[in-house]
Amino acid sequence: MLATIDSAWRRGMRPEPQIMVSAWADRHRILPPASAEPGRWRTSRTPYLREVMDALSSSSPYERVVLMKGAQVGGTEAGLGWIGYIIQNAPGIAMMVQPSLDMVRRNTAVRIDPMIETMPVLRDLVSPPRSRDAGNSLFRKSFPGGQLVMTGANSAIGLRSTPVRYLFLDEVDGYPADAGGEGDPVALAVQRTATFRGRRKIYMVSTPTLKNHSRIEAAYLESDQRKYFVPCLHCGDMAPITWARIHWPDKMRHEAYLVCEACGSVHQEHDKPKLLERGAWRATASGDGRTAGFHLSALYSPWETWAEIALEHGQVMRDPPRLQVWTNTKLAESWEDMAGEVVEADPLMARRENWGGLLPKGIALLTAGVDVQGDRIEVQVIGWGMDEESWSVDYRVIWGDPSGPRIWADLDAFLCTTYPHAAHMPDLPIRAACIDTGGHHTKMAYEFCRTRLARRIWGIKGRGGAGIPVWPRRPTRTKGKVPLFVIGVDAVKDALFARLRLTEAGPGCIHFPVERDAEYFRQLTAERVVTRFERGRPIRSWQPRRDGERNEALDTFVYATAALHGLISMGLRLNEEAGAFLAAAEQKKSNQPLSPAPVIIKSKWMGC
Repeated sequence: MLATIDSAWRRGMRPEPQIMVSAWADRHRILPPASAEPGRWRTSRTPYLREVMDALSSSSPYERVVLMKGAQVGGTEAGLGWIGYIIQNAPGIAMMVQPSLDMVRRNTAVRIDPMIETMPVLRDLVSPPRSRDAGNSLFRKSFPGGQLVMTGANSAIGLRSTPVRYLFLDEVDGYPADAGGEGDPVALAVQRTATFRGRRKIYMVSTPTLKNHSRIEAAYLESDQRKYFVPCLHCGDMAPITWARIHWPDKMRHEAYLVCEACGSVHQEHDKPKLLERGAWRATASGDGRTAGFHLSALYSPWETWAEIALEHGQVMRDPPRLQVWTNTKLAESWEDMAGEVVEADPLMARRENWGGLLPKGIALLTAGVDVQGDRIEVQVIGWGMDEESWSVDYRVIWGDPSGPRIWADLDAFLCTTYPHAAHMPDLPIRAACIDTGGHHTKMAYEFCRTRLARRIWGIKGRGGAGIPVWPRRPTRTKGKVPLFVIGVDAVKDALFARLRLTEAGPGCIHFPVERDAEYFRQLTAERVVTRFERGRPIRSWQPRRDGERNEALDTFVYATAALHGLISMGLRLNEEAGAFLAAAEQKKSNQPLSPAPVIIKSKWMGC
């Protein structure tokens, strides 16, 4: 017994082995079978991660490591390797923060547990999962000398629960602005490391979002701002891989290549492994001396080609909301927010079009947004086509008392309306509708939706704020057990106002019929983004441009857009459906026989 105690005491007094995180991962880490490349970890596969990982080592002088990254570059995997290093080599209290508790549950099941299970050096140290053992759960993993605590940025209790030496902040730009009324979740989490100052390690990793609102960009700008320079294989000139250096022959994006700005030499995709192997990180700023910052775009990714990135750019370049996503995830750059600029009503009104009595040919499906007021119900029907090009098809004001049944019967009849199509296809029905339940006559709205779920008539409630998705992963339930969908209205408004600035038909463009009057356009443009500062952090919110101004046209457009995203969450592929619809219309126009349609088995929720 004494010998066991003595042995344990000696192990506790033994200094941490001086091994770097990348070397530890190469020696011990095994990727689980569900990984894209299962088997032994090889840092040489992503050589740009070596310095990022090594900056997290116990012997590294840096307290904070910041990675502003694009998609598919391995930033989170580097952090998981660091977690394994902590458990086996440098035990202590560690905390991993995800944007939400739901993401913690998913991350534990999909990444943390499989990592521990496939690695003997970790499996033997982490407490085995048992139903009554709090040492191994979705939110906590215990091991000799420490534990890994996992929490969501939306949980103030989890963020202030315990002091930690190691802090892994994953996808920080997806965190809410405030954690349960207690302030910025990043600041709350970092405060947990205060007692370990000088020995702590903080790893911040994220794809950036909006300029001046991006946490990861702000942290990167405080660092030494390193970029990964690769050599020209012809002249040896060292330079980062940037979008400006990606070229392709005219109209042949699938043949994209990298150009050396010094000598003009061309590097093909098959040269990328050699470029990465010979690359090196170089600091471009002095920084604060305690923060190592790394910028890494998807152009470096071994799993995504320059051609694929160029092709995607060609698809989204004319649609600001999708171009923003591309800029954030491919170039790892923040997006310049234009939403604060006012969109005027008159130029939109001047763009009205005369469609006659038929739907324009580009429309493949219809959705509706419904706003309930004290003495009326207002409904807008939006047509959707390829790449979310849209048309405001119909706008109705149904007068009456929403506390009684008659007006709801009129609404029901309207939502059953079908619209004739210019392509001589069958009349289009309204595929889905969202009804706002957060204002007047909530109970009547719930009752209306309760018996019409099979027709995809959904009760929704709008919620402002950053990071709230347009359509939730799952609904909440009301007292009457009617599903209620909480939608992110700010995300829809950001996209809508960016698209209102588009003047050429095509992806994202919004069309209006000649029947729309000036009041409609005043309501559609009745809001703007306002930035205020709370505890030193900028907070964006959509506010009326003038007090008391009506905005029903804007709200109903937002709700109809949410209905489209509800269909997408159920499996709708808009571009595929729009393409098939247009192809069928062309075949019918030319009187060619249609090819036999494949047999498709749909969920009962997709059928009307």
